Amino acid sequence: MADDNPILHVPGEAAMARTRMRDYMAWLGERGYGRFDDYAALHRWSVDALEDFWRSIWDYTGVRAERGPDRVLDTREMPGAHWFQGARLNFAENLLREAIDGDPGRTAVVGVSESRAEVRLSYGELLTQVGAMEAYLRSVGVQPGDRVAGIVANTHEPIVAMLACASMGAIWSSASPDFGVGGLVDRFAQIEPRVLITVDGYRYGGKDFERIDHAAAVCERIPSIETVIVTANDEQAPELGARDGFVSWDAALAAGRSARPSFAALDFEQPVYILFSSGTTGVPKCIVHGAGGALMQHSKELLLHADIHRDDVFFYFTTCGWMMWNWLVSGLLTGATLVLYDGNPGHPDLDVLWALAEREGITHFGTSAKFLAGCRNADLAPGRDHDLSALRVLLSTGSPLLPPDFDWVYEAVRSDVLLGSISGGTDLVSSFVGCCPLLPVRRGEIQCRLLGIDAHAFNDEGEAVIDECGELVCTQPVPSMPVKFWNDPDGSRYRAAYFDTFAGVWAHGDYILFTAEGGAIIYGRSDATLNVGGIRIGTAEIYRQVEPLEAIADAMVVAQPRGEDSRIVMLVVLNPGHEFDGTLAATIRRRLREHASPRHVPGLIVPVAALPYTRSGKKVEVAVAKLLRGATVDNTGAIANPESLTDIAAIEALEIPAGGPGGAGA
Repeated sequence: MADDNPILHVPGEAAMARTRMRDYMAWLGERGYGRFDDYAALHRWSVDALEDFWRSIWDYTGVRAERGPDRVLDTREMPGAHWFQGARLNFAENLLREAIDGDPGRTAVVGVSESRAEVRLSYGELLTQVGAMEAYLRSVGVQPGDRVAGIVANTHEPIVAMLACASMGAIWSSASPDFGVGGLVDRFAQIEPRVLITVDGYRYGGKDFERIDHAAAVCERIPSIETVIVTANDEQAPELGARDGFVSWDAALAAGRSARPSFAALDFEQPVYILFSSGTTGVPKCIVHGAGGALMQHSKELLLHADIHRDDVFFYFTTCGWMMWNWLVSGLLTGATLVLYDGNPGHPDLDVLWALAEREGITHFGTSAKFLAGCRNADLAPGRDHDLSALRVLLSTGSPLLPPDFDWVYEAVRSDVLLGSISGGTDLVSSFVGCCPLLPVRRGEIQCRLLGIDAHAFNDEGEAVIDECGELVCTQPVPSMPVKFWNDPDGSRYRAAYFDTFAGVWAHGDYILFTAEGGAIIYGRSDATLNVGGIRIGTAEIYRQVEPLEAIADAMVVAQPRGEDSRIVMLVVLNPGHEFDGTLAATIRRRLREHASPRHVPGLIVPVAALPYTRSGKKVEVAVAKLLRGATVDNTGAIANPESLTDIAAIEALEIPAGGPGGAGA
């Protein structure tokens, strides 16, 4: 495997000496935990001595708590493990420690938007707004445990609102404003929020979208909502008219002026977030995350693995409906500056975010694999066209990063950057595998299992395998595993989601290979894995070969039943200037036969105008597979471009049985 995936980057000794990971290893030695020669030894210790490891993270990262834990972990059995029992802390207080103990004048947030002028907030200003918003939420009846929902753009207001909720013990849940009313109701009606915070509108790709009537329609279908706070996303005072219970963001802040955050000391497992599964195969699951678990896991990932320092500038392109927003906001705990972007990353062209990186001196640039592939397809050269000398870490997630995109980063962005392909998910609100500043970067590979994560690839017999594809599992508990699902009193839905495949082992739903060197390659979601002729094929195995072709902008493969077996159907989106013909189809088939295997060759290749994606930028393979079986695709409101399913359903060559996209939210 190492020969197939050559090393593209090796960190220099001087650079490694400055990392937090090295500092942490030295700290462990000084505190008597042990001395570790390399990352592999450190990781082994972190899973063998699980309790000692997480205790060290608590101490090293400086968790602020009214009371420390009685013990770190009560049992390693899953489900049912409980972490840091007896501890009392506040999530918001820990994220705002720079405002409390550091320099409140330091810049906390830079907000850049298509819709409005740039916003800059210091840590002190952020603290002040959090106190005011908490006071207002209390004044309208919000109590600990109540839910506050957001239909919000990636601006500073959702950060203020979330921290205000966390300060008092209320629970924050958010979605992006491009969701349809049906998709929002599918999510928020389940959790019965008391307050809704919404934008009055947003701009995307130069087009304006009104959202006050949208929010009013949501309120009509969710009777628990008593108050609606409206942010002015176009710099004009929102037109609220005589709507009962609607108030502007500025008026809410003014009503709570001069109040300080309470920073209530709460249990480690006090819910802080409710996140939602994608909802492309049914009503979204309501995944409840605890404050302490998110804090511990994010502290480890951001400080040690991403190597974010106090003087760094951290950017991640995300929406407030994707867990990467939660991860980005936790960057406040490092004391660094967060850069937010609200808008289309391709408007007016794909260069807009790279120009932002130059202007703000971004040190940590996070995006999706799809965005990097788009930049490669467009022949961008950001390192040539912009001063990216501040950039140290480039993070990618959302889907497997293709080997040619590794090449493009090191050729066209920076030759010495740490390219951190990371993977986890909403279920963990963090990652299982990702980057490490002490390790080389190999082409097409994720660098490592993260500290404290006992991850493996299991074959069908439940055996851990190396250099062989299998189900991604975690055999020991992690603090940020959900504390529960909402409206799941006996825990049956929770157990079915993660523990039905292998008893006592978390099965994550990804198809993965771990190399002998410790790297990882993800081959797609296991529920989208192709099973043709009794052979399991990860979809990413095909994308890795096809998407780098000059003619191909995007591709999707699904299995379609044919008699007693299935055939692989490939849908392709072409780059401008290219046409689909027999020559291109033959090229695709030949490349797969020669570089993968004959079983990877699709039985049918069809050009399409667009492929369906979730609003967080993930291909909706399962929905297309259902469509090709003739099944109804429900909850298309979770899909960013549901019209693509209608277009696919109309393709005669696919020979789709009676059925169609249909369903709720269509």
